[in-house]
Amino acid sequence: MRDYELVFIVSPEVAEEKLPAAVEKVTQFITAGGGTVTDLQQWGKRKLAYPIRRFNEGSYFVAQLKLEPKAAKELERGLRLSEEVIRHLLVRVGE
Repeated sequence: MRDYELVFIVSPEVAEEKLPAAVEKVTQFITAGGGTVTDLQQWGKRKLAYPIRRFNEGSYFVAQLKLEPKAAKELERGLRLSEEVIRHLLVRVGE
């Protein structure tokens, strides 16, 4: 298993009380691929540098996780298809 860092932005259309459910979907993508989330931080709602899908702000989250490389590709595929996540970046940490 390799270490990864995932930054994702949740759409502002997702209500504040439904944010935990949206984050839970992302963690389910990770655990379904055999991975584990070691740390999850919420950075809060921030203004975007440029409009994404006509949105000017979003809720930022950062997760540290352990995942197999094949499962990382499936995770990215799932995040691209997710309507709640408007942008994501998955980076391998370490060597």
